[in-house]
Formats: sequence, C-alpha cells, structure tokens
Amino acid sequence: MYKKLTLLLILASLLSHCGFTPLHSSKKNINFSIGNVSLEGDRAINSYLKSNLKQFQKNSSKKQFDIKSNTKFTKKILSKDKTAKIVDYELSSNTAIQIVLRDKIVKEVIITEKKNMNNMNDKLEEQKYERVIKQNFASSIANKLITELSLINDN
Repeated sequence: MYKKLTLLLILASLLSHCGFTPLHSSKKNINFSIGNVSLEGDRAINSYLKSNLKQFQKNSSKKQFDIKSNTKFTKKILSKDKTAKIVDYELSSNTAIQIVLRDKIVKEVIITEKKNMNNMNDKLEEQKYERVIKQNFASSIANKLITELSLINDN
C-alpha cells in the first residue's frame, strides 16, 4: 500500500514539473502586431478569425504585419445510404494567407482544415454543429497564423 502511494506521489511530482505552458499564453514574448486585416470569402469563418486575431492588433510594436486572406468553405457529400439519403459530409476550409510587411509580401501560407460530419435528422442542430466546426477552423487557422508570424519575426 505504501509503495503504491509513494509511487503515485513521485509520479505526480514529476508530471507537475514537466515545463508545459499553453501556446500564446504569455504575450510578453510576442514583439509584433497585426495591422490591417483584409478578409475575403466565407463570412462566418472570417468573422471568427477576425475576433481571434483582435488580441494581436492592439499590441503596438516595431514590426506590424498586414494580413490578406481568402477563405473557401466547402461541404461535400461523402456517402449515401441505399435510399439515397446523405449519411456523411466532409466540411473543409481552405485559407490562402498573404503576410505583408512594409508593403512587401513576406510569405504566403495556405492552411487547410477538414472535418467529417454525420448527417443529423434535426437540421437546426446540424447548423449549430456546423457553426461550432467553423469556429474551430478559425481558431486553428489563427493559431497557425500566429505561429508563422512568430517564426518570421524571429528571423
């Protein structure tokens, strides 16, 4: 009994000191800002993307990147049953992003997100779930974009 308790305490101590820190939790390390954001394409994803990037626009620093993006959202039928009812969809988002610094394109990035979704009998619930997926796509796109900006800023 004491061996198991001792092993558990040692394991808990080791795991609590592993050095994990959440991504972008500390804004002290970020020494860039996002200036002008130009978004084209799917309105819902662009709206969520703009709100995710807003926290990086208020920062005033020497390097200010401008972002131009074009987002395309597709909902493709994956499979049907014997009665030709849709069973599965594939939701995908393709975002082409241009990162601009001082009126010069520094980098072009294409970010693709995909998610399979089952057809639901309740169409309102399906729309809500699709909205949540679009929010997740936008959050993922924003995280990948901030990572790219951090990499460019370090160079």
